[in-house]
Amino acid sequence: MSVGSWHSITPVLLLMVSLTAQAQPAPSLQERLAATAPGDTLRVVGGVHPGPLRITKPVVLLGVDAPVIDGQGRGTVVTIEAPDVMLRGFVIRNSGRSLDREDAGIAVYADRVTIADIRLENVLFGIYLRQADSCRILHNTIEGDPSLDTPRRGDLIRLWYSNDALIEGNLTRHGRDVVIWFARGVVLRDNTMQFGRYGLHFMYSDSALVERNRMLRNSVGAYLMYSTRLTFRHNLLAYNRHASAIGVGLKDMDEVTVEENVLVDNQIGIFIDNSPRAIDAQIRYRGNVAAYNDIGVQALQDAPRSTFEDNSFLENYEQIDLVGGGRFTEANGTFWRHNYWSDYRGYDADRDGYGDVPYRAVALFDALTDRTPAFRLFAFSPAVQALELAARAFPVIRPEPKLTDPAPRMRPRLPEGLPAVHQPMRPTLALAGLTLLLMGLWTMGRAHLRRLHG
Repeated sequence: MSVGSWHSITPVLLLMVSLTAQAQPAPSLQERLAATAPGDTLRVVGGVHPGPLRITKPVVLLGVDAPVIDGQGRGTVVTIEAPDVMLRGFVIRNSGRSLDREDAGIAVYADRVTIADIRLENVLFGIYLRQADSCRILHNTIEGDPSLDTPRRGDLIRLWYSNDALIEGNLTRHGRDVVIWFARGVVLRDNTMQFGRYGLHFMYSDSALVERNRMLRNSVGAYLMYSTRLTFRHNLLAYNRHASAIGVGLKDMDEVTVEENVLVDNQIGIFIDNSPRAIDAQIRYRGNVAAYNDIGVQALQDAPRSTFEDNSFLENYEQIDLVGGGRFTEANGTFWRHNYWSDYRGYDADRDGYGDVPYRAVALFDALTDRTPAFRLFAFSPAVQALELAARAFPVIRPEPKLTDPAPRMRPRLPEGLPAVHQPMRPTLALAGLTLLLMGLWTMGRAHLRRLHG
C-alpha cells in the first residue's frame, strides 16, 4: 500500500476509534461508588440513576440538583450497610410493594448514618433503621402511595432496635405509621405526620423526647404503648378523625410527662388505658389545651397516680369520659388542680385567677352515655337539654361528679413553644378553625385582664 493510501485511511481509523470510545457507556452510580475510597465524598449531579444501590463503605454521597435514584418498582431502592455514611440531596422513588420483604426507599443496617434532605416518592416503607444506633434522619420528605389502602401501606419511618436516633424536621404523608420499636433515647422534634394511620407509634421504647411535632389528619395522632420515661411536649395534634380518632393515646405507659400540647378537633383528645401500669409509677398532664374535641379526656379506668394540672378544657362536647362510670378520686392518687373548664359556672371574688367554688364534672346525659355509648346518637337533640334542665331543677336525679377540681382557673392558658402551622395560599377550613381557636384564647385572656384591672 502506498504512502498516499495510508494518508487517506488514517482519518477514517481515527474517526472509528473516536466513535468506539464514545459508545462506551458511562459508569453506573454503583460502579462510581465502588471506585470511591472510604471516607471520600462522591458528588452526583442531576440525572436519573437506576436502583437498587448498595452502600458498603463509609462515604458521603452528595446529590447536586436533585439526582434521582429510581427503584423501578423492585425491592428496596437504597441499602446502607456501612457505618458513618451520609446520604444527602437525592430524590429516591418507586420501591417494591412487598410487605413481607419490607421493601423500602432506604434501609439502614449500620450505626451513625445520616440521611438528610432526601425526597422519597411512591415508596412502601420510607426510611427503615434496623439495629442501627446513633443515626440521624433530618429534613426529609417521605411520600407513600395514597392509592393503597392503609393496611397495605408501610411505615414511612421505622426504627427497630435502633437507639439514640435523632428524627428532626421531616414530613411524612400517606403512609401507615412513624413507628419506634424497642429503641432507647430517641428524639423526635419538629416533624409533621399527615394522612396516616398513627402519626406516631411508640412500642417498648424508653427514655424518649417527643416535642414540637405536628400530627394532623391521621386516624390517631400519637399512640404511646408499653414504654417508660417519655416526655411528650409542645406538640399539635389536630383533626385526627378517621377510624380510631384519638389525639394522643397512652396504653400501659409509665413515668410519662404530657405537657403544653394542643389537642383540637379530634374525636378524643387524650385517651388513657391502664396508664400508669407499674404500682409506683406516675403520669403528669400539665398545661395542655384540649379544645373542640368530642371528648376532652377519655379513660378506661380511673387513672390512678396521675396529676392533671393547669390544663385548659375548652368547648369539648364532653369534657371528661370515664368509660363504664365511676369517679376520679384523690384516694387513688388522681389529682385535678387549677384546670380551666369552659363550662365552669363559678366566680372569683378575690380576683386571684382561680375559682372560689370547686368545678364538678357532672352531667346527666354524660353519665348515661358513659354507660350506653349508643345514646350519643341523641347528643344534639332537645331531649338532652330537657334532661340537663331536670337534673339542675331536681338534684336528687343528678349523678355523682366524675371529678372535682377544687380551685379551677378562670381563664385558659395557651402553651408556649408550639410548632408553627404553615398555611397554604388558600387556607383550609381546618387551619382557619385552629387560627380562630388561638385568637379566641388570646381574646378571652385579654377580656379577663380588663375585668381584673377595671
